Amino acid sequence: MSKIRVRIALAMAVVSVLGGCGEKASLEPAQQSGNAPQLPKSQDFLLPPMQVPRGVGWAQGQSPKVAPGLKIEKIASGLLHPRQLYVLPNGDVLVVESNGPGSEPTTTPKQLIANKVKNLSGKGGKGGNRITLLRKKDTVAGEWEKHVFVEHLHSPFGVQLIGDSLYVANTDAILQFPYHSGETQLTAPGVEFADLPGTVNHHWTKALLASPDGSKLYVGVGSNSNVTENGLEVEYRRAVVLEVDVATRGSRIYASGIRNPTGLQWEPQTGKLWAIANERDEIGADLVPDYLTSVQEGGFYGWPYSFYGQIVDRRVEPQRPDLVAKAIKPDYALGSHVAALGLWFSEKNALPEKYQGGAFVSEHGSWDRSPLSGYEVVHVMFQQGKPVGKPETVVSGFYSDDEKKLFGAPVGLTQDKDGALLIADDVGNAVWRVTGDSH
Repeated sequence: MSKIRVRIALAMAVVSVLGGCGEKASLEPAQQSGNAPQLPKSQDFLLPPMQVPRGVGWAQGQSPKVAPGLKIEKIASGLLHPRQLYVLPNGDVLVVESNGPGSEPTTTPKQLIANKVKNLSGKGGKGGNRITLLRKKDTVAGEWEKHVFVEHLHSPFGVQLIGDSLYVANTDAILQFPYHSGETQLTAPGVEFADLPGTVNHHWTKALLASPDGSKLYVGVGSNSNVTENGLEVEYRRAVVLEVDVATRGSRIYASGIRNPTGLQWEPQTGKLWAIANERDEIGADLVPDYLTSVQEGGFYGWPYSFYGQIVDRRVEPQRPDLVAKAIKPDYALGSHVAALGLWFSEKNALPEKYQGGAFVSEHGSWDRSPLSGYEVVHVMFQQGKPVGKPETVVSGFYSDDEKKLFGAPVGLTQDKDGALLIADDVGNAVWRVTGDSH
């Protein structure tokens, strides 16, 4: 038997007995969220704690749970791993159907086992490498019209419209397409607008956000490892937010040390750039909290050398105390291993008054924690441009009460022209629409 087959057999044997292996979390998610999260000492593991429910999808008539005063409906189903959402000026909704390109090499038995465990959840489902357009049917309830908008993309994620150009962030490049309002399919081919780091692709998603004046594009580029175990040379222009000048197509590093910035948005009161980020794994079920933070131009946020400011990660060699001294502490913790993947600021929407203003965050859910964390959409209140209080659950019920079955997992967020919150669900292959129950 080949070495690869032996490793796979070993991995599957381990997966078969991993109901939730290793150390259990000792802190509640609420204790690790907000402006002052509790941060215990880091730990070392032969195998990190793992618990992943088995992906089963939604049964007929089943849906996520919503907080009191809200209602939820499914507006699209049968999609191919929907990850991101974007609303065009005419109200059409673009759904990016995608997953990683599978180009990251598996170099250790631990990595092989972790990948097998995570893929049991359905999060590793094949992506469509396309964008589908949803159009609301006039006066007709139920699912919206679906049109294949563009195909044959390469692990796309971020989408932005500037004027009559639609920009799509593939995993290795930004493409530019001509767009005409109302069309349900792009007929002209996309052209490469700017290249992006695209080799190895430990983190493949490329979040995309245009500046308010349309002169710049900001790109969230994740690291190529957990904490540089693949070497520093593959981290070039990684764990950063890039700024791309639309006129010249040139780019620069706007901010660095952000392990995986999966969502970028402008905070409406201050006009500042904000991001959500997935922090590092394998040092405990209670470390490290993922976060929501303002992004300072030229700022360094710690990865890989430290987390939450100056807390040093001893696994990283060589150490860089000079960079650790400059590391910026994130503004707001979301909880350990929640895997925040969607961010949406909303000043006014079709939800009750308590959800006006602040940020919605989708949490794709943990694999490196037991019991589970994340797997919900939360709302974070803002006052004077800063997050306050604790995250409040808006949409939940994505897994069974015994934590063994996964029905769906929230990813991209946006708001439709009527003010409803839209949620991409890449395990349930659906798009959900949330409003107040009086709408």
